Amino acid sequence: MKYLCLVYYDENIINNMSASDWKALNRECEACGQGLHESGKMLGGNALHPTTSATSLRIRDGKTLITDGPFAETKEQLAGFYLLDARDLNEAIQLASKIPPARLGTIEIRPIRELDPEKDERFVQQFA
Repeated sequence: MKYLCLVYYDENIINNMSASDWKALNRECEACGQGLHESGKMLGGNALHPTTSATSLRIRDGKTLITDGPFAETKEQLAGFYLLDARDLNEAIQLASKIPPARLGTIEIRPIRELDPEKDERFVQQFA
């Protein structure tokens, strides 16, 4: 099963890191991703630019509304993601525990839902 691991942390912590600490964290993230990829467990992933570069889009009453920044003000901001292939949630948790920014913030683990109604377990169970 595929799991999306969303990486959240307080950007102020990152902004206050020394250059050497920032580089060390990035090297850890690269090594983590490489190890997960080599094991066949990582299907993809990327880091994101800071929330100051974000644009939010909403459609309300047929009108497109564009605003700068993330949708909501939160203590932690979305910083990146890892797309993992794990046999179950327990393995996804074990794999996600290796993601270095977990020490600084939160890793949200979410199963990927197929948009194909034939493969969507909830859809199949609901209408079976």
